[in-house]
Amino acid sequence: MSRQDVLELLRAEKGAYFSGEELSRQLGLSRAAVWKAVDALRREGYEIEARTGLGYRLAGAPDALTEVEIRSFMGPTQTVGLEICCFDEIDSTNTYAKQIALSGAADGTVIVANCQSAGRGRMDRSFCSPRDQGIYLTVLLRPQLSAERLAPVTAMTGIAVCSAVERVCGVRPQVKWPNDPVLGNKKLCGILTELSLEAETGRLQSLVVGIGLNVCQSAGDFPPEVAEIATSLAMALGRPVSRPALAAALIEELDRLYGALKAGDLQPYLASYRRDCVNLGKTVQLLSPSGREVAAAVGIDEAFGLIVEDAEGRRRTIRSGEVSVRGLYGYVE
Repeated sequence: MSRQDVLELLRAEKGAYFSGEELSRQLGLSRAAVWKAVDALRREGYEIEARTGLGYRLAGAPDALTEVEIRSFMGPTQTVGLEICCFDEIDSTNTYAKQIALSGAADGTVIVANCQSAGRGRMDRSFCSPRDQGIYLTVLLRPQLSAERLAPVTAMTGIAVCSAVERVCGVRPQVKWPNDPVLGNKKLCGILTELSLEAETGRLQSLVVGIGLNVCQSAGDFPPEVAEIATSLAMALGRPVSRPALAAALIEELDRLYGALKAGDLQPYLASYRRDCVNLGKTVQLLSPSGREVAAAVGIDEAFGLIVEDAEGRRRTIRSGEVSVRGLYGYVE
């Protein structure tokens, strides 16, 4: 594809000029074909300068969640990201991942969307997914592991998100148990993990891990029901963040996570989780069908469960459910 070939050569020059004659020679294209490719790239949002006697120079790239832009920031991966499917708009990246899993899509396939029309969160909540403002990314995995060994994957994904943000932005979010990356005491990201099991045998067919990361939103971009508890990287940092660079870092971190999960090497993630968990040392409110209970969050066990202690000093471990942290997300009572 001539425009992609032209883009790769210009990108390799790292902002220096590349003569049109040399572009033509290396690609086996006419000068007119090179010009058409440059014009097409400009229409896609690439800033390409042209100067007589010097040639063409890539001066800027769009903040686009396309495969070519994401891969321009990516290093090699073992499994995750070998296949990347990019969409401008989709109903839900998780839903699409589950659909293509049934048709045999490869282990590690990544789906990325610029916008979701029916984004989903935990407990069937909707997830606001506006165009050009976030990263909506799902990875399809096919680990040959028992469901029990997959239990930590959601918590580990929270750590992977924190690591990707730290690499690209220089600031590390914390994690609200079980899996919400938070920055400035507000929710930065949602994570939704879904398993598909074979009915007769209970054998795992696929695992999809979805990430919705707020990147470019301003305060007015969030719907009223989440405006008080949500934030974006742009709001927290006061500067823009490259979405393709961050998507690439997410894919790389998910690939590392997958390798660790298969090898059973969870200790580095557990240590990071214990360091980053915003619940620890705080008063928390446990929400369950039987009501609400206040307790102290005192630790994280080896399976990423939250250890809580009640007023009488009795301890137990929470494996699921809603846990609110005093002073976070509006919980002040």
